[in-house]
Amino acid sequence: MYTEQDPEVQDGDSGLQELALSEDKQLVENAKQIIMKLRILFCCTLICSFAFVASGCRSIPTTSGSDIPHLQKQGTATQLIVDGKPFLALAGELNNNSATSVEHMKPVWSKLVERKVNTVLAGVSWAQIEPREGKFDFSVLDGVIRDARSHNLRLVPLWFASWKNSLSSYPPDWVKRDFERFPRAQIVGGTWPGTTISEVPRTPVAGSMSIELLSPLSDANRDADARAFAALMRHIKEVDGQQHTVIMIQVENEVGMAGDSRDRSPLADRAYAGPVPKELMDYLQQHKDNLIPELRKVWEAAGFKTAGTWEEVFGPSRVTDGIFMAWYYARYIGRVVEAGKAEYPLPMFVNAALYGIGRGPQPPPSGGRPWDLVMDVWRAGAPRIDMLSPDIYSESDYPEFCAKYARPGNPLFIPETRSGQGAAARALYAFGRHDAIGVSPMGIDRYPQPDNDLTGSYDLLTQLAPLMAEHQGKGTMSAVLLRSPDDPPQRIQVGNYTLEVAFLNPQKTLGEPPPQGPVAAIFIAAGPDEYFAAGSGVTVGFSPNTPGPPHVGLATVEEGTFVNGRWVPGCVMAGDDDDEGQYVILNRPSGCCSPSTTTKMIQHITLYRYR
Repeated sequence: MYTEQDPEVQDGDSGLQELALSEDKQLVENAKQIIMKLRILFCCTLICSFAFVASGCRSIPTTSGSDIPHLQKQGTATQLIVDGKPFLALAGELNNNSATSVEHMKPVWSKLVERKVNTVLAGVSWAQIEPREGKFDFSVLDGVIRDARSHNLRLVPLWFASWKNSLSSYPPDWVKRDFERFPRAQIVGGTWPGTTISEVPRTPVAGSMSIELLSPLSDANRDADARAFAALMRHIKEVDGQQHTVIMIQVENEVGMAGDSRDRSPLADRAYAGPVPKELMDYLQQHKDNLIPELRKVWEAAGFKTAGTWEEVFGPSRVTDGIFMAWYYARYIGRVVEAGKAEYPLPMFVNAALYGIGRGPQPPPSGGRPWDLVMDVWRAGAPRIDMLSPDIYSESDYPEFCAKYARPGNPLFIPETRSGQGAAARALYAFGRHDAIGVSPMGIDRYPQPDNDLTGSYDLLTQLAPLMAEHQGKGTMSAVLLRSPDDPPQRIQVGNYTLEVAFLNPQKTLGEPPPQGPVAAIFIAAGPDEYFAAGSGVTVGFSPNTPGPPHVGLATVEEGTFVNGRWVPGCVMAGDDDDEGQYVILNRPSGCCSPSTTTKMIQHITLYRYR
């Protein structure tokens, strides 16, 4: 730091001496103040310069509430914003315990990159990060975040804590052993195990039995989980608050009662016999005209009562048991989410193991699971949860569940879905038709060889992402999913035209193997008479929606690719490749667009009208 003997300061003092010789004392005093301010400014600048050099000459970004990953509305869509831009999570979920070992994951990361994944869903075990009460170990999580970041992948930690697939296998030992402090749910009658993927036979339950499922009605259970989750979020902010490798959090996993329609413990029985909480009744009355239809019918059948016990308000049934459990799961997880968001408010969601549409009683008893049927109960009980997210494994029910969960105020994110045949088509459909935030096939690290079809779809979606983000929520983008060649054509309105999309006729494959299904395609209206179409296995015809000449012709059809958001045209399609100008044909790429890294094709189409 400069002192009074520095040359610049000496020059300043000489100036003062000269001024002092003049008899203008006011000028002398003003000059002294100016020199003092200059000294302070000079020293501050010098200190900042030293700090900049010490930091490695890097400008360190600051994090504000809008800088961190967050959700943002655009038209009717909700977008996930990461580093200031809309982000499509082209995801894959690891096997449950893959991310509990940094060494195990080392060869996996590069395989995920090869599969065009940009986001990884990875389990985080409560038992692993808090092996002793109040003592936390984040070393494995830190390694997972570091290695994901080094491979330019985003991360969605799955908080495996109180519940995973209904049961409580992930709490730490100190929770499991102290069953007096941390009570279990109980079942009466029925069979056990209530849910299993093994060959363990189910046995009848005589009387009541505690099961390995932490009761969602216990404050002690909830508070221990919330404290651990708050510590987790605090740590993620410390190690990743600037880089944003972690973009969302799943809280718990596929919660819901097992072995019975509700918890039958003494604590739960007292709550069930008591009044429906005022917060839930207030919500139902305020949203009476807009409730999920199935829930409204249950309430209506019991007389639309505004107060009373659970059975008085909703009627005595297993469906009422499910509403009761949904409320207490929502209140429990809602508190956990609040504790986490107080530390670092990333978007947070809960996922749901689903039911079979059209199979069994309607509506089926939920056991408290975050099904669409009780979505309003979850909204009332846990308003800080950003999304209820479906794990859609049923191929036949996929479009219906996408529609059920893509509701106003609940953007669509699919954290688990079936891998293998059809996964690629279903991903295209969810993003194109329902403005999905992300799709994540389960067990992405399970298969030694990549799913080339899914990799192709993810490559295509990576190319399209900027254009799709621009059109989400504006009514200028849609998609079609056809499950088999027997499906009839689908008609959708996109922009100024109605598109009739049919399964590709095997005679139009030009020597390529015919598609077997499912197939899908995305359509974006880029202008009044201009479209981009992407996918495979379909033909597309156009008819006008606006006044004018009745017939539509294909002006130009060109195959191409997007490179960094810029359209790069390849071959111009005509003759056999557009059925002599009658239809757009989306099949496999022709090979004229180099490099061709996808099994899907993108076409740019312009139309004209004539009589």
